[in-house]
Amino acid sequence: MQCPERERNLKDCNCSYGGCEKKGKCCDCLRYHLRMSQLPACAFPDDVERTYDRSFKNFARLVNNNLV
Repeated sequence: MQCPERERNLKDCNCSYGGCEKKGKCCDCLRYHLRMSQLPACAFPDDVERTYDRSFKNFARLVNNNLV
């Protein structure tokens, strides 16, 4: 699917997974991660995103520690 905002989205996308086909396609990315009980990379600080632990539990831990 074509995304008219893809180029603009790429400027803010911090996904470090090199082979990601959804990079810059926020609707597809969000749909994919929610199906996996995860949040997309953009919900996490860069250092945490690189661990690839995008679980709700990890996000809640970050929120509780005021890290996001």
